[in-house]
Amino acid sequence: MQRLTGIGASPGLVAGRAVVLIHREQVLRYRVPAERLNREIARLGASRDLARQQLTEIRSSVSRKHGADLASIFDAQLMMLDDQKLIPRAAEIVREQRVNAAWAIQRVFDEFGAVFDDIADAYLRERKGDVSDLAGRLKMNLRRGASSRDLLQELDEASVLVADELPPSIAAQIDWAKVRGFATDAGSRTYHTAILARSLGVPAVVGLQNATRIVQAGQAIALDGDTGELVLDPGEEILARARLHVDDVAPIAGQQGEPSGPAVTSDGIRVRLDANIEFPDDLAAARYAGAEGIGLYRSEFLLMGGVRAWGAASADEEEQYAVYRRMLEGMAPGAVTIRTFDLDEEGGGMRGLRLSLLKPEPFRRQLRALLRASRHGALRIMFPFVSGVEELRDARQMIKEAAAELGIADRELARVPVGAMIEVPAAAYTADLIAREADFLTIGTNDLIQYCLAVDRSDARVSQLYEPLHPAILRMVVMVRRAAARQRIPVSLCGEMASDPVVLALLVGLGLREFSMTPAAIPLARRLLQEMRSDELHAIARRVLRLSTADEIETELERNIVVSQRS
Repeated sequence: MQRLTGIGASPGLVAGRAVVLIHREQVLRYRVPAERLNREIARLGASRDLARQQLTEIRSSVSRKHGADLASIFDAQLMMLDDQKLIPRAAEIVREQRVNAAWAIQRVFDEFGAVFDDIADAYLRERKGDVSDLAGRLKMNLRRGASSRDLLQELDEASVLVADELPPSIAAQIDWAKVRGFATDAGSRTYHTAILARSLGVPAVVGLQNATRIVQAGQAIALDGDTGELVLDPGEEILARARLHVDDVAPIAGQQGEPSGPAVTSDGIRVRLDANIEFPDDLAAARYAGAEGIGLYRSEFLLMGGVRAWGAASADEEEQYAVYRRMLEGMAPGAVTIRTFDLDEEGGGMRGLRLSLLKPEPFRRQLRALLRASRHGALRIMFPFVSGVEELRDARQMIKEAAAELGIADRELARVPVGAMIEVPAAAYTADLIAREADFLTIGTNDLIQYCLAVDRSDARVSQLYEPLHPAILRMVVMVRRAAARQRIPVSLCGEMASDPVVLALLVGLGLREFSMTPAAIPLARRLLQEMRSDELHAIARRVLRLSTADEIETELERNIVVSQRS
């Protein structure tokens, strides 16, 4: 028996089998039952076959455009696919350790990487990048078509989650009837996910530093949120006490899906809560959670092959039309906001609306499908990654042309609002100009934070600097809200900030009234807002805007918003 000591963030004692989530590597490690091992190994083979097809196509394209010499850099990766130390080794890890395929690939990459680190020759040592690229491609193929929520739904009952970090937007998607509690390497008692855990009655320990390196997937562990301890291979006495806790405490999370009316603060201010969804099948979860509409549907999930699928059947106008119509009819009378394709061609910022305008034919197909579907419900079209007025004008002109092709009159077209996502500083600072050309604005906080603070969350060297409560982010939010108000158009906010109940309260204080979040976060958001007064939140927001650092802001929120919701 081994004890790891951290910070008790949410009280209670629970026990179960460990599930390890390395968020920064985007890899979930979990125990695979014996009867599913063959399926997991088959997924490895399918991932390799798809990677070979992808790399062959990339090599051919580079060869045509830039010559065979440059294309040969992909030969090494193609050869690695047949290396006995790659897929066969990963299959061996799956079978011996009974872990999932993506984690096995990560472990093989770690083994390869250690070999390259010991090579003296600088050129050969840099080939580690080829291995990393290939491992990333294989893991991407294994995740193809599956969201983080889908992976978390595969967990067996009586699990305890051990993660390096756990953002509120991920925590809100977990089935807490299966996951009895969680422990994280990072965090403190004021960690926003810890606050969420206390609201849900889920035991939690944070600040463990290196638990994800010590705990093995499937290992029996016990978590004590009162003492801040994580116990590995606990004895029968601890297990018996944990069983008493599970029997005596009914999980709030299991009850959170029941709608309880519109979100209204205690002093009568109406707040609109919409849902973010990735697949049409998520509509049921959104309705069950009490979402008033869909604030963001990520349409690029229709293109599971990425940019190359734009010319394929998966981007066919008829198929798109059928999906969009089904969503509009399924969410009626609520509005459905469909974001046009937000694909990243080759990095460097060639993505979103600018990429759609560069490839007009697939864009026109999508616009025609959207306009045809608009006759079956309340549709809003939203353009992603807008950086200036010119792009928005060009896109709106293409909508008019598509409407003319379909015989849609101007009066009918006017009933389809067209909006812009504010995701880059250029758009935030010109929001007053963009608002003149748009019917609504949506603040996309995930990308706005990344581009404003120059922080890539996937890079462990700087990911800790990704801070939603940075004063610059809050000031940009206020700037965009004011720009929309001056033009008297709606403005909403989506992204992880909206899924964090404490930050949501601050955003209401900053004057926002429309939000879109993961469906699982909606019931809690509604419940917390009903306990708060908007005038008190406005006073807190005024004080926050005078503070200089994210730490000062977080302390202010913990002192005021969390205390008020407990009272």
